[in-house]
Amino acid sequence: MSLFGGKPQVTEADVMKALSTVREPELGKDLVTLKMIEGLRIEGNAVAFTVVLTTPACPLRAQIEAEARAAVAKLPGVGKVNVNFVSRVPHGRAQSGKQSIEGVRNVVAVASGKGGVGKSTVAVNLAVALAQSGANVGLLDADITGPNIPLMMGVNGEPVARGDKILPLEAHGVKVISIAFFVPDNQPVIWRGPMVGGAIQQFLRDVDWGQLDYLVVDLPPGTGDASLSLAQLIPLAGALLVSTPQDVALLDVSKSLAMFEKLEVPILGFVENMSYFVCPHCGERTEIFGFGGAESAAQKLGHPFLGRVPIDPEIRIGGDRGMPIVVSMPESPQAGAFRELASNVAARVSTLALSGAKRPTWIPLGVKV
Repeated sequence: MSLFGGKPQVTEADVMKALSTVREPELGKDLVTLKMIEGLRIEGNAVAFTVVLTTPACPLRAQIEAEARAAVAKLPGVGKVNVNFVSRVPHGRAQSGKQSIEGVRNVVAVASGKGGVGKSTVAVNLAVALAQSGANVGLLDADITGPNIPLMMGVNGEPVARGDKILPLEAHGVKVISIAFFVPDNQPVIWRGPMVGGAIQQFLRDVDWGQLDYLVVDLPPGTGDASLSLAQLIPLAGALLVSTPQDVALLDVSKSLAMFEKLEVPILGFVENMSYFVCPHCGERTEIFGFGGAESAAQKLGHPFLGRVPIDPEIRIGGDRGMPIVVSMPESPQAGAFRELASNVAARVSTLALSGAKRPTWIPLGVKV
């Protein structure tokens, strides 16, 4: 017996026409034009279809579902609407003269203008939050002279080789590679620029990353050899710029922005780290380094503002223990801030991949204060 029963009362053309009135909010085009509708079935008065999201972390899933369901439900003879979802992360656009990494759809660079702004903390929690959303994620520690991703991810050991490829280690559902896996503890890496670039090229080309939706790259602060090598070697989905609200941090991150723009790397947006502190005893909120500086800079420079993350001892403790806050305290407001950031980053990556835009007008993407 049919799950739905009865004979079709509407046609597939009717349903697709109705769904063509529903726009994907980030991309600004309708679901049919974007080829986001699959598996359409009509039986009796029941209609079922699947919406193909561009990221498992889609922040607008509920809105898309409500609007698609309402559009189809209005059709004469429709009594029931089943909306299913799958995700398929789009592949970043090819760039002339740059060779993509086999199996890697999108490379996300996490950068800052200066040290001490929590860039690595953002990179770690971003990567893990994306993995928790259902994406396949890798994390490359490109800070060759100051690698700390292994400590923050709680992973150690020496990667093994399979054929001519290195197998990354894995922690919290994320594949990880770092120079720290190959040098003794406490031994400094004192390398000139060409050696740094060579190491990054090896991590990109000689590591078996498998199939990844996102490869998050934690860059060293500033505008040095690592950032230049990365931008010149492979097509980047975009750069996420990390800053505190402090004026000096914003001054330096604007220099990183200028470098990426000169190298024609798309800008995903800004994130304000250490944005505020909430007292665990009385709940009073203190803006230690000021507030809103990164958002104002994003607006002034014409790029999206993707989120703000509080300063909190639990975030630091998690990093020291190899347990990112999104793992150790997943229900906390701090973890929620990172999950919202991950959702916004994933949405921006998909938007840029499908539209090809490099310099969007400023959009806050629903970031909560």
